Order: sequence, then C-alpha cells, then structure tokens
Amino acid sequence: LICSLTEAQLQQQPDPDSNSYLKPAGSHVEAGNPSEHQQTCTRDINAALREMSALLAGLKVEVKYLQKENEVLTAKTRELELLKQQNQANEKELELQKRELDKLKQQDQAHEGELITIKASANITENQVEALRREGEVKQVAFSASLMDSGSGDVGPFNAQAPLVFRNVFTNIGNAYNPNTGFFIAPVRGVYHFVFHINGHGHASHATAAMLFKNGENTVIAYEHQPAQFASTANSVTLLLEVGDVVFLRQWENTRIYDSDNHHTTFSGHLIFTM
Repeated sequence: LICSLTEAQLQQQPDPDSNSYLKPAGSHVEAGNPSEHQQTCTRDINAALREMSALLAGLKVEVKYLQKENEVLTAKTRELELLKQQNQANEKELELQKRELDKLKQQDQAHEGELITIKASANITENQVEALRREGEVKQVAFSASLMDSGSGDVGPFNAQAPLVFRNVFTNIGNAYNPNTGFFIAPVRGVYHFVFHINGHGHASHATAAMLFKNGENTVIAYEHQPAQFASTANSVTLLLEVGDVVFLRQWENTRIYDSDNHHTTFSGHLIFTM
C-alpha cells in the first residue's frame, strides 16, 4: 500500500514554473529526485516482507503445533477405538461367563435337590439306626448298688416300714434304677431277676430284715435275728414286669440294717429276656 501510494504521488505532473515536485498532504515523502522515492518504496517493501516472513514463521509453528495436536488426537482416537473393541470383547466374554454361571447355578440347584434327597434318606436311615440302638439298649438292662455311698453305720430301727435307697451305684445299664428314690422302673415288658443282701449287727431286741415290693405289693422278704455277732440274710425273685412297673425294697419295722465301705448290703437286678 505504501508503495502504491508513493507511485501515485510520483505520477503527478510538476508545476511548469517550478523545478521541484509537489508534496501531497499527509505524505512523508518530500519533493525531490524520483530515485529517492524508489528507495523509500523498496525499504517499505522489505519491512512488509519481514513482517510477512515473521507472520509466516509463526503460522508454520502454529501449523506444526496443530499437527502434533492432531496426531495426539488421532492416537487417542485409535486408543479409544481399541478400548471400544476390547470392551465389546469383554462384553462377549461376560455374556459367555454369565451363561456358564447360569448353567452352573442350574447344576447346583440339581445337586442341591439330590443332596436334600440324600439327607432325607440319611435321616430316615439315622432314625432307623437310632430306633435299633434304643431297642438294643432297652434289651440291655442291669443294675447293682449298695446302701451307703460313704462311711458306715446302722439304719433304723423305725416304728414303721421305711424305704431303702441304695445310693452307691456299681452298675446301671439302661438307667432303669434311680439312686435318689431307690426305685427300679421297668423300661420294657419282660422277665427280670432281683437279688438283695441285708446285713446287720446282732441284737436281742432288733432283727435284720427287708422286703421286696412290686408296685406296692410285698413279694419276698429276707429276715435274720440273733442276739449277738453279725447277722446276714438274702433273698431273690424272678418277676414278669410290664413297662412302668416299679420294684423297690423296704426295711422291716423295728429292725436294724448295717452297711460300710465294704458294701455289705446290696440290691441288684437285670433283664433276662423281653416278652
């Protein structure tokens, strides 16, 4: 633009009465030799070229920057595409795993059903075994006990019959004998055999005696009376008992019974066979 303006100024006709060129208003070019104006135009063109070169260099830098950014974006786009493909592959894999898991769940449910059936069968078998075991235990009934669980001494005399509780238990298979009450309760219908041994010190006024009762009914008695020394007596009986029948011993009135750590006085019984 500067060069165009200067050339326009140079093309103006000079005043015929003057040897100098006119200076247009606002122009920094003074009237004079045309070669000076050409030099000025050349300088302006060089300055403009330098500015354009600088601008072009800046644009080149910006283009390179944009190219790099484009390369980064392209790489990220490719990476996202790969991730997308991997995600699709993962989704397919998850779908396959889900199907496999569903199959395993179905198999597990089937196995659980089989397990429930097996457990039910096992429970039935266990109940049968338990019933057989109890039946076997019921068929095994036996007990034996002595009168005192510790120490020694006489029991009685009493003005009336008194129950004898044999507290020191030697054997109690089937737990049919109760050492707290002295009662034997038949757990099964069958034939039982009972034996009792009674001991005491001889005394002129007091004998040594005891009776065996079945459901409150006197069955057999063991009796011994001597004025001195040691008195001993015994008896036994075989009874048919129903389930729940009670067998126990009572001390005869006005008698004395002795026992010690040597266990002189005992009561025993056992099941011979069921009926």
